[in-house]
Amino acid sequence: MQNAAEVPATAEAGTVFARRARLTDGWARDITLRIESGRITAIDIGVSRPPGAIAVDTLLPALGNLHSHAFQRAMAGMTERKQAGQDSFWTWRTLMYAFLERLTPEHIEAIAAQVFLEMLEAGYAAVGEFHYLHHQPDGSPYNDLAETGARIAAAAAETGIGLTLLPVLYTHGGAGCQPVEGGQRRFANSPDRFARLVESTRSAVSALPPDTVVGIAPHSLRATDPDGLTATVTAHPVGPVHIHIAEQTREIEQIEAWLRARPVEWLLANQSVDRRWCLVHATHMTPDEIDGAARSGAVAGLCPITEANLGDGVFEGPRYLAAGGGFGIGSDSNVRIALGEELRMLEYSQRLRDRARNVLVPREGSVGETLYLGAAAGGAQALGRGAGTLATGSLADLVAIDGSDPSLAALSDGQLLDGLCFAAGDRVVTDVWSAGRHVIRSGRHPRREEIRVRYARAVSDLINP
Repeated sequence: MQNAAEVPATAEAGTVFARRARLTDGWARDITLRIESGRITAIDIGVSRPPGAIAVDTLLPALGNLHSHAFQRAMAGMTERKQAGQDSFWTWRTLMYAFLERLTPEHIEAIAAQVFLEMLEAGYAAVGEFHYLHHQPDGSPYNDLAETGARIAAAAAETGIGLTLLPVLYTHGGAGCQPVEGGQRRFANSPDRFARLVESTRSAVSALPPDTVVGIAPHSLRATDPDGLTATVTAHPVGPVHIHIAEQTREIEQIEAWLRARPVEWLLANQSVDRRWCLVHATHMTPDEIDGAARSGAVAGLCPITEANLGDGVFEGPRYLAAGGGFGIGSDSNVRIALGEELRMLEYSQRLRDRARNVLVPREGSVGETLYLGAAAGGAQALGRGAGTLATGSLADLVAIDGSDPSLAALSDGQLLDGLCFAAGDRVVTDVWSAGRHVIRSGRHPRREEIRVRYARAVSDLINP
């Protein structure tokens, strides 16, 4: 693992001056924002640039990437060849299981560092790592139960990204308590061993900055069972709870046959789903499930690029947002890490389904603001970070963009987030702060080259054993 002495400072005090910024109550010009101990302590409007302040063009709250499986980044492009018959999520999963048989802890750390670097350069300030690759290929645990979680923590420390680490409970190989098999052996834990794993994970991240969060992630209803799920959630009454739910129609059919209820229906009826829950994907919901999920206060964790890549289906956005539901975005399989493209895909999928434009605005207004600010708030909630807005007391998760870029230069303040979501690429990101750590400057991470070299070495090792 990388030497702790080489990682960025855990927090920075300082001052940022922005030509314009999107504050909680709208756009403002000539903003000075002060940071201490990782939080915004003061915001002054209509002032001159103070001596020593870092100057940026346009300042926004940075998003958190609420759902990532970092190791899958190394598979990008490997599963786009059609197999005999109809390809689906399930055929993709078989290939993924074969790939992960060869991953070592060193590979996991090198891949995660590359993923986290790419997320930061795309404008994300934090990540929720839904981490289920716990054991050795034969299923036996490492001497340290949290060996691979410690590798994720090391990658976060090296890059400076804000980390919400979500160790995954994966007990069964399929709905109805089927035994684990093949690649699933690396995931599997009983609820009792999972409790020990969570404690080991807390120790593994103890040297990380104080904005680091440890939650739990029951993988899905098909990979757990009602008693184990209830016992695990009860044993961890504080912190985020993330779960894959209703991603695939086949999954829904299997759960309904087993539990006599659809996945979201069963979860809402049998668990105290509230604001600490993140319902990842929630792609196939009935109107009653949509309304119930929105009322619960949980965040819908949407991963539009991966959901499109896997052919999952389209989230029912209009009804969910009209019911007041919160949402955030994640890059899931990390086949492509592109913040603006996730938001764009989310809206465009709705347009293609409904054959309409500007769908994800409950009444009227800017689609870009609805998407960006909604995802900022929802992502912060799902990751357990007091971020998502530019306000005093908030965690200083900030992103600066270049409003003079050709994709944005013609736009007014009120149109800027529309341009960011629908016209710009990630190249417009100039600076990122994660809990006050200034991790991206002039569009680049300071450790970019060495991280890329280690990633290339790891990938070469995987494909040329």
